[in-house]
Amino acid sequence: MTFKPLHDRVLVRRVESEEKTSGGLIIPESAKEKPAEGIVVACGEGARKDSGELIEMAVSEGDKILFGKWSGTEVTLDGEELLIMKESDILGIIAAAAEAKAA
Repeated sequence: MTFKPLHDRVLVRRVESEEKTSGGLIIPESAKEKPAEGIVVACGEGARKDSGELIEMAVSEGDKILFGKWSGTEVTLDGEELLIMKESDILGIIAAAAEAKAA
């Protein structure tokens, strides 16, 4: 199934968190919080100003993002749990380590 969000909405796949702490303790499934990181699967075209001018999206497909704990609406598409949220719910784009070193 193909899904394209409308306006300034984004479809996000959560990125699972680590199963161990930095000290090496294994975190049981029941104690894990839902991750607040994800990969953008699809984006709408952007919001529109009152004048009708298009405001382009700051994120694009494939971006790794950080979002608020309670952001978005959970949906199931093709048996996969995803989130739909407004672009304004996204806190930032996580740059890859290689990109960070190059800059």
